[in-house]
Amino acid sequence: MTGRRRWSTEEILESAAELLRASDAEAFSVRKLAAALGTDSSSLYRHFRNKTELLRAVADRILLAAMDGYRPEGDWKQRVMALALRLRETFGDQPQLAAVWGRYASGGTGARLVMEEVLQALRSSGLPDEEVPVRYHRLVVLLAALLASEGGIGTITPKEYEEGMEQFRVAVLGADPERFPALAHFARDVRPLGADRRTAFEEILAAHLARIEAQIP
Repeated sequence: MTGRRRWSTEEILESAAELLRASDAEAFSVRKLAAALGTDSSSLYRHFRNKTELLRAVADRILLAAMDGYRPEGDWKQRVMALALRLRETFGDQPQLAAVWGRYASGGTGARLVMEEVLQALRSSGLPDEEVPVRYHRLVVLLAALLASEGGIGTITPKEYEEGMEQFRVAVLGADPERFPALAHFARDVRPLGADRRTAFEEILAAHLARIEAQIP
């Protein structure tokens, strides 16, 4: 009788990433992953102690992929922006995992590479050393929020998008000017959340970097 196949850690993570492309962290479970691999949950717990540890490892694979081949260029703001856009592009291929990273974070090699580059960039900006960790934290919180927002938009189907756009048009263009005077006034210029995301992403991040720059002695 042949034994049950032994799955490698990398194969487990790849299968988990595939499941997460079609669902989210709440719906994901070790039991579902085991079923997809044709094994039992106990065999996966030899690799990961729990679901959270597994999700962190899956998110870290995205960070590793983003950092693969990365070379810092330009000044500190250009480095941070280039890294952010690189993360955006990589998570764009697996949008569900952006929310996973924002929620569960990661302590793996990919996370350390991202942390190292952001900290080095901030340190090279001229900020005092005691300010760098604080600015790093605020910057990464913003970046995680932007990426999670991008991920949420990226998982919407064309049908869901059209339904949302119709609701947006009804809610905005049909706004009662007595109750919503500002909304009625700007109705034809207000844009839905899904519009022009790339420019919004870059402008929000650039504004935060400018705020950091203003505090450099």
